[in-house]
Amino acid sequence: MGACRPRPRVDSSRLASQVLRPRKWTTEETRWPFDWATPPPNFDADSTAGPINFHDYLGDGWGVLFSHPKDYTPVCTTELGTVAGLKSEFDKRNVKVVGVSVDSLQEHKGWAGDILDVTGHALNFPLVADPDRTVAGLYDMIHPNADNTLTVRSVFVIGPNKDVKLTLTYPAATGRNFDEILRVIDSLQRTANHKVATPADWKPGEDVIIVPSLSDAQAHEIFGDFETVKPYLRKTRDPA
Repeated sequence: MGACRPRPRVDSSRLASQVLRPRKWTTEETRWPFDWATPPPNFDADSTAGPINFHDYLGDGWGVLFSHPKDYTPVCTTELGTVAGLKSEFDKRNVKVVGVSVDSLQEHKGWAGDILDVTGHALNFPLVADPDRTVAGLYDMIHPNADNTLTVRSVFVIGPNKDVKLTLTYPAATGRNFDEILRVIDSLQRTANHKVATPADWKPGEDVIIVPSLSDAQAHEIFGDFETVKPYLRKTRDPA
C-alpha cells in the first residue's frame, strides 16, 4: 500500500461530494467544514501499526484523530508519548486513538525512537503517514494563512455512530491537554448514555445536569431524587 487514499462513500453521491471532496478554506470562513450530522471522512492509509481503514479501525467504539504539522517537532514529540502513556485510560473508555502527520512512514518509524527516548513510552496506536496530504485535505487541516506543507494541530472526537462530537485546534507552541480531552470524553459519554449534561469545570464523580428535554416526571423515574436549582437547571448525582 502506498500513500493515504480516500475511500469514497457509497450511500449517496451527495454525501460523497460533501465528505470526500477537499476544498479551499477562505479567510472569511470560520465554520466547521462538515455538517455535524455527516460522518467524518473515511480513508485508507499506511501507519506505524500497518495499513488501516479509518472507519473499520474505529469499529463501533469511540475515536480520537489528532494531527501533527510534521515529524521531529518538539511539542508533538511530547504529545505522542503522553498519549501512549494514557493507553489504559483510552481503553477503559472504549476509545481508539489515531495520529496523523504529513511525513512518510519511514520518517515516522525514526521519530518513534525519539518519542520513546524522550517520554519513556513507545507508540502503541497508529500514526498515519500522509505525505501527499490526503487526510490533511479531507479534514481541512491546511490553514490558508500558514505554510501549506504544515497541518494545523487539530483534534477530532468521534462517536460510535461515526458522528463528530468535538473539534479542537491548537497553536503550534501549545501542547494539547490530554487530561482535558479525557474529561470531555467522559462528559460526552455520560450525555450519550445517561441523558445528562455537565456544568463548568465538571470532573467525573461530581454532580451533573439533567438535560432539559426530560420532564420532571421522567427525571424522577430515571434518577430518583434531584435538586432543582432553577426550573431549567436540575442537578443529580453522576450516574456513571
